[in-house]
Amino acid sequence: MTSPAASSGPGATSPDLPEVTVAPGGTATTSLTVRNDGDIVEAYTLEVVGDCAAWATVEPARVSLYPGTSETVTVTLAPPRSPQVRAGAVPLAVRVLPAEHPDAVRVPETTVHIEEFRELRTALEPRRRRGWLRARYRVALRNEGNAPVRLRLVPGQPGEELGFAFTPEESELAPGESVEAGLRVRTGKPVWFGDPVVFPFTVEAADAAEGGEEADPKRAERTEVRTPLDAEFVQIPVFPKWLLAVLAALLALLLAWFMLVRPAVRSTAKDAAQEVVQPRPTPGGEAEAPGTGDGGGTGGPGTGGESGQQPGGGTGEGSGPGQGPGTGPGDAAGGGQSSATIDVESAAGETKSGTYTVPEGMVFGVTDIVLANFQGDEGVLTISFGERKITTIALETFRNQDYHWVTPIRIAENETVTAEVTCAKPGTPATGQRARGCHQVLNVSGVLSRAR
Repeated sequence: MTSPAASSGPGATSPDLPEVTVAPGGTATTSLTVRNDGDIVEAYTLEVVGDCAAWATVEPARVSLYPGTSETVTVTLAPPRSPQVRAGAVPLAVRVLPAEHPDAVRVPETTVHIEEFRELRTALEPRRRRGWLRARYRVALRNEGNAPVRLRLVPGQPGEELGFAFTPEESELAPGESVEAGLRVRTGKPVWFGDPVVFPFTVEAADAAEGGEEADPKRAERTEVRTPLDAEFVQIPVFPKWLLAVLAALLALLLAWFMLVRPAVRSTAKDAAQEVVQPRPTPGGEAEAPGTGDGGGTGGPGTGGESGQQPGGGTGEGSGPGQGPGTGPGDAAGGGQSSATIDVESAAGETKSGTYTVPEGMVFGVTDIVLANFQGDEGVLTISFGERKITTIALETFRNQDYHWVTPIRIAENETVTAEVTCAKPGTPATGQRARGCHQVLNVSGVLSRAR
C-alpha cells in the first residue's frame, strides 16, 4: 500500500487514499501519512467517516507533530460477514482535524471494494409425510450472503415414481431476504392393500442465473457447497391390513353357512315335518294305529265246518312305522414420526396430571391424539399443549377416542403436553371387578424436528 500524506498548513493539499479490496469476515489495512507544514506544534484528530465508519478504525486516532515533521497512521478495515455489508464499492474517508487550525481540516477519500460471498440457509418441513397419492411440503430459503441471488428448486429421487411441483419454481432474493416455496409430491398409482411404501427424495436450491457458475469462475469459487435436503413420502394403502382379515373372516362365515349350517338346518326342518305327518313307534315296537276298520273288533275262532273257516267278521289293522333321526348342528369355521404416551392413574375424587416435555432445541408438530378410557371411568379429562387448552371431555362419554389435525399444532422446546384427569368414579374393566382408581392413557404423535 502506498502512503499518501495529509498536510496541514496554509495552502496544503490532501491526496486521496488508494483503493482497498477486502472480504467480509476478513481484514485489510492501508496507511496515511500526516505532515505538519505549519510553524507551530499541532495535534491532529483522525476519524473514519462514511459508510465504512462502523467497521473501520484508525491507529493512532490522535497524533501531535512538531513543525516540519510527519507520522504515518494505519487504517484497518474489518467488515463483518453479514448480509448488511453489501458487495461492491463503498466510499471511505478519513477526516484529519487540526486542533489549532480547525478550518484547515482535510478529508482524504478512497473506495473500498467489498468482495462477494454467498451463503444460503434452507429448510424443508416436514421431512416425512404420509398420504394415499400426494403430500405437501414447505421449502424455506434465506439469502445470508451479501449479493442478490436467483435460485430454482431442483428435486431428485432414485427412481421415477414421484412427480414434483414447486410454487414458485424460481425466486430472486436480495441479501438478508427470505422466501417460502410450496412443494407438492404425487405418485402415479395408489396402493390398495399391503404395507406402506417409502419414497425418499431430495430438494436442492440451484443457481438460476443464465450461464450458471461455469461462465464466472470467480463466482463459482465464492459459491458455497449446498447440501441437498432429504425428505420422505410414505404412501399408505387405501385399505388397511385389518380390512383383509375382516373380509376373510366374513367369507369364511359365509362359506360355513352354505356348506354346514344351512344343510343341517334344512335337514332338521325336514325331519320335523315328517314327525308331524307320521307318528313315532311305541316303546314296545308296535305301531300306533291311527284308526280301526269298519268291521268291529277282533273275531274269535269259530267252530263249524271241516274247513275250519271262521264265520265271524275279519279284523281291521293299522300300522305307523316312522322313525325320527336325530342330527346335530354343524361347526362354523372362523377364520420418522415420533410419539409419546402419557399414563395417568388417580384415585376417586383426586385430580392428577401427566406430562410430556418437548426436548430442548426441538419442535413437536402434533398431528394425532388417541385417548383410552378402557375401564369406563367417570370424570373429566383436560388436554393442554403448553399454555393452550386443547379440549375438555367427560370420561363417561367414550372408551376409545382419537383426534387428527391436517395442519400440525406446533409445540416449542421445553413446553409440555399435559393430560389432567379428575376422577369422579372408577369404572369396571373387562375383568368384571370394579377398579380401585381411574386409569387413562393418552398417546400423542406427530413430527419432532429441530427448532430453527
